[in-house]
Amino acid sequence: MKPTMMDVAARAGVSQATVSLILNGSSGARFSEATRKRVFDAAEALGYRLSNRSATAGHAAAKVIVFLVDELTTDPWMALAFEGAREKALESGIIVTLGVFRKGEDPDDGVLSICESQTLVGYIFGTILTRKVDPPQALLDAPSVLVNCYDQQRRLPSIVPGDVAGGRAATERLIAGGRKRIALINGQEGLDNPRDRLRGYKQALASNDLAYDPKLVHYGNWEPSSGYEKTHELMKLPDPPDGIFCANDLMAIGCLEALKELGKSIPGDVAVVGFDNRDIAQFTMPPLTTYHLPMFEMGAMAVELLEDMMGGLTSAHDQLKVECTLIERVSG
Repeated sequence: MKPTMMDVAARAGVSQATVSLILNGSSGARFSEATRKRVFDAAEALGYRLSNRSATAGHAAAKVIVFLVDELTTDPWMALAFEGAREKALESGIIVTLGVFRKGEDPDDGVLSICESQTLVGYIFGTILTRKVDPPQALLDAPSVLVNCYDQQRRLPSIVPGDVAGGRAATERLIAGGRKRIALINGQEGLDNPRDRLRGYKQALASNDLAYDPKLVHYGNWEPSSGYEKTHELMKLPDPPDGIFCANDLMAIGCLEALKELGKSIPGDVAVVGFDNRDIAQFTMPPLTTYHLPMFEMGAMAVELLEDMMGGLTSAHDQLKVECTLIERVSG
């Protein structure tokens, strides 16, 4: 099989975003020479080459996918989904163009007008947080796929991360390591991801005959500061946890710092598992065991669905949930 950017990332031990930025020569990206060398060496060893954009870019009747996102810079998730879509689309000679569509706005005319002289394959609409959306009319009038969001009326197919299964797997990873009292530092209450990861956490406890203790579940704000604060609160309990599942890597970083400040060995005294697989997770002390949030893969899958629609095929499933895979390091 033809090597992919995901294969290069796995071999080099970096994220797909890092591979994309280095191989594309992005001027604003700052990486060490050692990281750049690992990426180029991995690409060379696998025989990976960036797809040739020039073959399609100048064609008057080129096929195009419009990828609309609600946010691009706060977190890397939609950039990764776009890269996954772009890589997959280029294999079929399809251009993917990117636009930002914020709540209350109409899709940008400049983004949509690109389709006037080209063949529209369809739309991909992605959100930085997993959530319910009311799709703009343009999406309902053409083949469209939602990424990291869903239409409650099920009018459009959607691709979302398997957060329930991921939450369960992360908790079971700690249980498999012999942990009996496992805490959860969750994201903001009321959002889809924290709700589903909590559900998975509870399922894992129940399946392993461990009692659910609400005092072990704390809600943070996705930032390192809340991971730090909530860890201090948890460790003050009369029966503190010996394992902590943090619902994202940034809170896990704060958690690690708090445990070290308290003189706890990691994972000896307390094991920690994160969620996301951000680039920084491999550089924490100790390196963070985490679960990979499959945004790159979800973007690629969205293109595959649109190509199926273009070929007259429709999926029997209106929502696809993508597995979050374990990245084994030291902390957990």
